[in-house]
Amino acid sequence: MADAPLWNTDDQRSRLDELTASTDDRSKEKPLRRDVRSLGVLLGRVLVEQSGHQLFEVVEQLRRLLITSREQSAGQGPAASFENPQMIEARRVVQQLEIGDAYLVTKAFAIYFELTNLAETNHRKRRRRAGNVHTDQPPLAGSFRGTLLRMRAAGIAADEAMASLRKVKVVPVFTAHPTEVARRTVLFKRRRIAQHLENLDRLPLSEAEAKAIENLILAEITSLWQTDEVRVEKPLVSDEIRMGLDYYPMSIFDALPRLYSEVIDSFREVYEMELEDENVPELLSFGSWIGGDRDGNPFVTAESTREALQRARNAIITHYISEVQRAIDRTSSSSGQVPVSDELRSRLSEYSARIGDEHSRLARISETELYRRFMNFVLIRLDHTRGEGETAHAYSNLGEFESDLLLLRDSLRANSGHRLADLIFSPLLRKVRTFDFQLSTLDIRQHARLHSQALNELSSAGASNSQKSEVTATFKSIANLKKTYPPGAIRNYVISGVESSEDIVSILRLAEVTGVSLAAKGDDPGLMPVPLFESIESLRASPQIMSSVWNRADYRALLNSWGSWQEVMLGYSDSNKDGGMLTSIWELYKAHRELHRVAREHGVKLRIFHGRGGTVGRGGGPTHAAILAQPVGEFSGEIRVTEQGEVLNWKYADPVLAEWNLEIMIAACLEALTRPDGPKAGSDEKWNQAMEEMSLDAYGFYRKNIAENPDVLEYFEQATPVNELEHARIGSRPPRRSQARGLEDLRAIPWVFGWMQSRHAVPAWFGVGYALERFAAQGSAQQQLLTSMRKEFPLFSDLIRNVELAMAKADLTIARMYAELVEDVELRDRLWQVLVEEFERTRRVILSLTGEHAILEDNAVLSRSIRLRNPYVDPISLIQVDLLRRKRAGNGSDELNYALGATINGIAAGLHNTG
Repeated sequence: MADAPLWNTDDQRSRLDELTASTDDRSKEKPLRRDVRSLGVLLGRVLVEQSGHQLFEVVEQLRRLLITSREQSAGQGPAASFENPQMIEARRVVQQLEIGDAYLVTKAFAIYFELTNLAETNHRKRRRRAGNVHTDQPPLAGSFRGTLLRMRAAGIAADEAMASLRKVKVVPVFTAHPTEVARRTVLFKRRRIAQHLENLDRLPLSEAEAKAIENLILAEITSLWQTDEVRVEKPLVSDEIRMGLDYYPMSIFDALPRLYSEVIDSFREVYEMELEDENVPELLSFGSWIGGDRDGNPFVTAESTREALQRARNAIITHYISEVQRAIDRTSSSSGQVPVSDELRSRLSEYSARIGDEHSRLARISETELYRRFMNFVLIRLDHTRGEGETAHAYSNLGEFESDLLLLRDSLRANSGHRLADLIFSPLLRKVRTFDFQLSTLDIRQHARLHSQALNELSSAGASNSQKSEVTATFKSIANLKKTYPPGAIRNYVISGVESSEDIVSILRLAEVTGVSLAAKGDDPGLMPVPLFESIESLRASPQIMSSVWNRADYRALLNSWGSWQEVMLGYSDSNKDGGMLTSIWELYKAHRELHRVAREHGVKLRIFHGRGGTVGRGGGPTHAAILAQPVGEFSGEIRVTEQGEVLNWKYADPVLAEWNLEIMIAACLEALTRPDGPKAGSDEKWNQAMEEMSLDAYGFYRKNIAENPDVLEYFEQATPVNELEHARIGSRPPRRSQARGLEDLRAIPWVFGWMQSRHAVPAWFGVGYALERFAAQGSAQQQLLTSMRKEFPLFSDLIRNVELAMAKADLTIARMYAELVEDVELRDRLWQVLVEEFERTRRVILSLTGEHAILEDNAVLSRSIRLRNPYVDPISLIQVDLLRRKRAGNGSDELNYALGATINGIAAGLHNTG
């Protein structure tokens, strides 16, 4: 008799109740537990089938040992965990493994995490759908509907709400920062498994269907097992361009119309306001750095930039062609049944005369199906537009294509086809206004240091030598690309490492020499220099720097051409590496606030570009909370935010998740503008002195013990796998901007990556405990002030929440094993003592402030997820430590390096973090 399916179909009524359970119903977690358990069983079958019972037994032995180790050492501190019998035995088992077996054990646990992550992602979608069922329950606070409800309750009228919404413009900017460890082929396999999991929720589900889907999942897991999860070669820039574009057809194209429908539905429900789609402002557009970010990446060339633009153009026009083809299939309205507008008839006649009717005859379109005949001409024009070079039938600009779609929509609306118009053409028109013929804008980025070098070449050697400069070549390519592609496709030039006004002015000089127009003119928005302030000192100096630039007559003329807009980018990752967590967030906050003040003085409309990383240590964390933590009253409504590496997959792997992520960004921006139940402008003044004092203490402590401590770099390079990052082959960009070995030359990503892999997570918490404890020690008034700040000051509460999250993912027991790799025992013990003391101090201070007994006690779901994951991450960590030890003892074989790359992938999947 065949085995019953793992996803049992006996009691479908109970299954339905679980899928639709309300927020306070504990049965809501049963589907997740069922998915994780069943996926684990299937993985076990694959292990036995592909690699034998013996490997399966080793995996199970390590799993049991480390679960027991965690249970017995709970609450006893790192020393007890480090020395308990189960941990000692687990380390012994790992040390006896051959490299090939160590790799396979790593692969087993890594795939388990991939499957668990898919199950959790599917559950997020499941709970989103369940929330839509329970209309009696209040919407989530971060949702658009929840935001409108709070605005209405605060007395904000519908017209005021719409006026505020018209100020909102969110621009997610996709970057190729090397933190996505998964290969593109593995990502596609994950998505197929995710779809199968979602299909298992479709009830009624027969036993045969459940078994069939189970077999499909089993086949995909088998394929994962047989696939190289570590890249054999580093990805090329071309590979990164394709990966970034994958998310549009995968989720964003579908999510966009749903998002705007949610806005319309929310206004109808909350304000009883009926909106047509065209009455809702454009709230979103997209940007990219992939193929344009040259800072420290010699592999990004003029050809890379051209390829990025061409691929993006192909992707969006191909989508338009697909959508118009779908519209042809669905719009069969006949002029023999309903009238067609004179305007549509007139343009159809024009097209027939210009292009001819041969295509319609070949497509077997009836003479009475005027809409289909017209759309067939639209397809022809789109196909010509997609090619490189101008052709007679191509659309010369987006307005012509939009005009054709408006003719179709308006004709249907005028002739009893309102539903068809809104179902088919309104969503397509929304995409056209969002994506244009360029899909996204492509930023160009280069370091200020290289601009100075290029100008020095020009002044000292003359124009002939400057031809060799990569910088001048970049500017010349921008001028050419703006003639070939929509000029709005390149409109921002990001300057990394800005330390003075001269770093911005240099762009004006380079543009003049190379023939690039920075000023906006006609349909060309020009090229705006976007300074990136990323060190603590540059953040402090940023208001004065921008004031100096805005005072220049030549720059004022540029501002006037840009409608008085100026974009400024703030760097979270490098400021954290430079000054530590607390000082970084406070200096970013102050810079944000002061930049807006100075902008108002100069009549400039300021848009802040937030260069946030994926991890807490690089400025990551919940997006909604981060937007609300901006200075009150210092927000224009327009925001650009980087979406980096693995974050793209978490947020945009599925239309439901993509829609939710975009919705909470828009909702947060609307709330940050209106503050219906939050602090008012100027309310942060009472916290300034406390934050300044704590920031100075944290900065001094961090600089002394980390940034300027000569022990740290040696410890870091030996106690973490940072130098093995190359074996994971996760990005085209080198980990350092130059060949220098100093800490200042190391990029923020490998800095956070190394600490996270080794479970130290130093950048996310070091210095916070020291500063808070010193402040609280001054007396009860200061202690009470900290309590008030956590409740009333969004920036501070966001800091505490993010530090908690990072500390929950850190693990000093595992970190101590990495520390053993440091050869200089005295150096190791010296720095280890500093790290442990500050970790424990930070933990004590956080718990005292929150009133909890354990980190993340008030977030049961996240706490449980981390707690359940830890014993499965531990085996990979033990293997990584052992492989590092073997390599440093002289075994630098390709087999070992590949296995190390696999451990990096596995730990990243287990922690949901890389860099």
